[in-house]
Amino acid sequence: DAVEYDCLIEATPTNIVDAEPAFSLTLKAFEQGKDVVTSNKGHLALKFKEVVGAAEKAGVQFRYEASVGGAMPIINLAKETISSCGIKSIKGILNGTTNYILSRMTAEGSDYEVILKESQELGIAETDPTQDVEGIDAACKTVILANSLLGIDATYSDVKVIGISSINSQAIDLAKKDDYLIKLIAEVSKDNLQVSPRLVKRGSSYDVSGTLNMATITTDLADEVSVIGLGAGSLETASAMLTDLISILKNKN
Repeated sequence: DAVEYDCLIEATPTNIVDAEPAFSLTLKAFEQGKDVVTSNKGHLALKFKEVVGAAEKAGVQFRYEASVGGAMPIINLAKETISSCGIKSIKGILNGTTNYILSRMTAEGSDYEVILKESQELGIAETDPTQDVEGIDAACKTVILANSLLGIDATYSDVKVIGISSINSQAIDLAKKDDYLIKLIAEVSKDNLQVSPRLVKRGSSYDVSGTLNMATITTDLADEVSVIGLGAGSLETASAMLTDLISILKNKN
């Protein structure tokens, strides 16, 4: 209310209880005829259909690439670059914090609690890491991809979620003996919305370390398209938001 603006850049913290303040701020911007770019997952995971419907009714542009995968392009890629294809499913690593923890556990043989504490000291994991390590963050992203790319009318409660807090060094070692890794995998399909630790083959496209995210999009025409990118970080998130802003400006010309 205090400033003149053309586009709302909405970057408040994700709230999966009631989606505020992102939900109210976004709807208010739409009512004022303003475009919106967001990195927030809360209102999209809980009220995707309502928010997107409000944007369409207001005749404004609404973009949310930064809500999934940080700098890794996936929503815009699917909607624009491979828009000729029907998407059958998406499967991938959508949380950089858990991937960092599991990667460190695999490389060093350390226990979960030790790596989690070090991750918090480095600023990779939050002081309260619940949203990441219990799979909540990845589940929110699963809902966003389900709605935006597969047309599934889903909310957070529709996702089956298991986090990584129960993964110990013994499980990691057993997987390594058979040339497997344990990764927190999100799956998005008409039949399954799930986030859970899974065994993936070493050397496969899912074998990415650190805070990297990856996703494989299975399509009807282009078969499988995989993307990899930094999934966490302020600059990475900003890059996705700036890309969305540039797209909005281009569409106005």
